[in-house]
Amino acid sequence: MEITFLGTSSGVPTRSRNVSSVALRLPQKSEIWLFDCGEGTQHQLMRSDLKSSQIRRIFITHMHGDHTFGLPGLLASTGLAGSKGQVDIYGPPDLKEYLKACTRYSHTYFANRVQVHTVEPGVVFENEDFTVTCHPLKHRVPAFGYAVMEKDRPGRFNVERAKALGIPPGPIYGRLKKGETITLDNGRRVAGKDLCDPDEPGRKFVYCTDTVFTESAIDLAKNADVLIHEATFAHQDAEMAFERLHSTSTMAAQVALEANVRQLIMTHFSPRYAPGNPLQLNHLLEEAQAIFPQTCLAYDFMAYEIPRQRQFGSVEKVDKLA
Repeated sequence: MEITFLGTSSGVPTRSRNVSSVALRLPQKSEIWLFDCGEGTQHQLMRSDLKSSQIRRIFITHMHGDHTFGLPGLLASTGLAGSKGQVDIYGPPDLKEYLKACTRYSHTYFANRVQVHTVEPGVVFENEDFTVTCHPLKHRVPAFGYAVMEKDRPGRFNVERAKALGIPPGPIYGRLKKGETITLDNGRRVAGKDLCDPDEPGRKFVYCTDTVFTESAIDLAKNADVLIHEATFAHQDAEMAFERLHSTSTMAAQVALEANVRQLIMTHFSPRYAPGNPLQLNHLLEEAQAIFPQTCLAYDFMAYEIPRQRQFGSVEKVDKLA
């Protein structure tokens, strides 16, 4: 599971940062899942090493333009490029009507390859490998945070040990790998769990933007391997954050601390902290790290591989991400 940031600015794009979009690449399925799709996201995809033809699911947090204006264009472009794969889109109640209006007035036809799902708190998608849930956040319009939980994988089956026990290769190995207990021809019973390494724990990815501090984000992010959380404002601008229902760097860090996450990556930065201004993004990083040291700042095209082993309290340092 690898994260690529396609846009890390809030509200409007800047010279170095586009508006919100994050891609989650799932190599084992050759799929990409997008989280938000601000204006210009398809251009960002072309500048990255991601393939838009692999986009299988898109999760929209809320209906503000800096999170949705790129969606109609991306869907239209992939259709014109000949993509026939289904794209499932998940988001707030107004999302379906928004896309209907876009197609009506632009005379664009998505055919049946685009399916829109209105989300409610709880499980929004599940298959044999992943479960995706959402929780409501606290913003000026209905907004949701998403958690992607990878299911535990069975440990490696020890073929050498099975052969040493005189178990012949064949379908019986598959049963043992599933943890079944089988009886050999000589009457001996063998438990599959005794021939397998411990299960590999699944990873957890959480995306929370836009929101002011809320307990719901903490509940969603519990024990996450990586939490992406908005940090639109510096701590000294907390009054503005409460007025606009956005987070400060310290609010994001507090969520990460209370949720016991492994790594916090802050994003959705106000352009007011651009180079040359009194407050800059390194100040937001310092504020957050004073509360939660395992914090870094996202930037456009930053890639982050989510480690498989989850060992809370022993977090590797993330170099060159800030």
